[in-house]
Amino acid sequence: MHLTMLTRPLLRPLQGVGRPAAFHLHGALIQCCSLLLFAVPWLNGGPTRALSVLLAVFGMAAVVAVLSPVLTGMQRTRFRDRLGVDIPGIARPGRGAAPLWEQLLAGPRAERFWPQARYHLVFGPLTAAAALGALVLAVVSVAAVTIYVWIWALPVEVRLSQAGYSTLAAYVTAGGAGGLYAAVWAVKALARLDTRVALSRLGPTPAERLARRVEEVTESRAGVVDAADAERRRIERDLHDGAQQRLVSMAVNLGLAKVTLTDLPEDARKVIDEAHREAKAAIQELSDLVRGLHPAVLEDRGLDAALSGIADRAPLPVRVRVDLESRPAPAIEAVAYFVVSEALANVVKHARASRAEVTVERIGGILLVVVSDDGVGGADESGGTGLAGLVKRVASVDGTFSISSPVGGPTVVTVELPCAP
Repeated sequence: MHLTMLTRPLLRPLQGVGRPAAFHLHGALIQCCSLLLFAVPWLNGGPTRALSVLLAVFGMAAVVAVLSPVLTGMQRTRFRDRLGVDIPGIARPGRGAAPLWEQLLAGPRAERFWPQARYHLVFGPLTAAAALGALVLAVVSVAAVTIYVWIWALPVEVRLSQAGYSTLAAYVTAGGAGGLYAAVWAVKALARLDTRVALSRLGPTPAERLARRVEEVTESRAGVVDAADAERRRIERDLHDGAQQRLVSMAVNLGLAKVTLTDLPEDARKVIDEAHREAKAAIQELSDLVRGLHPAVLEDRGLDAALSGIADRAPLPVRVRVDLESRPAPAIEAVAYFVVSEALANVVKHARASRAEVTVERIGGILLVVVSDDGVGGADESGGTGLAGLVKRVASVDGTFSISSPVGGPTVVTVELPCAP
């Protein structure tokens, strides 16, 4: 028990060195071609040694430069498998990581080519050499720490013939322990340094990481918007097929009771008549609620029919022109519908207009929605007229909202929604 308590602090610095050691050995294998290219000239004698060195250096640089994307992929695998560090690849805007063949063809024109090449040509070989030196020091230090075992394995006559061997062995053991701690520290420190440099040289830049994060957030928000739109459609179907049908059935039964039960007391007839009126009012309110959630005509027949229905219900003349060759995405279609619906509601409530006009058309990858009227103008999106809500709804799908409403009119609401061509 006491021995364990004594040795635990001594062994703690040595813990966790296995993964960094395997990491460096893996890196040495990747760098072995470069190290061999450096070593070949020194294996040859004669006056051509300087030329051989020069040719080897340039040859290694050319090979590493050309194969930089391949080496980068191998290094990313090494960091992921040995240290659990994920170095993301260089992503193309909106298309994910570029394939290997595309990176090879890009060559020095690629934005991250030279940082990667410098890592493979300079930092990678130097780190591999330093790590191998640290591992060799660790092996030698382990042999020195166990010097007494080696001495014990010698014959007794040899040990007795060496005067003072025990004192020398003590010094060797102490030096081996110090060397072992230094080697372990160096192995871990080199792994941390290699990770930090690799993240900055082999991975995306901060700007690229920010762009990727923005893209991920945009995709996530689009998913949330689509899910919310699908949930609204589900609620609309449930209300239309459930509660609304029950209210209609109840109103029909109350209407039949009014007509057929003529011998009831006057008070009872008044109660039935009042219940019948309340049921019809509830049906109308529920119908307006369902239409506000997600109109069935929009899902079934598209924007043209849905906006024509809004125009028909408006108390002023509304001209509608929808020019779409194909239907946009459901979320974009819903935003366009509610923009027109809320804008026309504002026209009726506040504009004192005699007519209005709605235009919906696709221009390239943009769905353009324009709502105009000949009213008194002065509309302000911060004035609590519902325009602020429209701004947020349009922004939820990365659209743009603008309004021109000088005092005296006219008022023009313009919305641009992204729409895949």
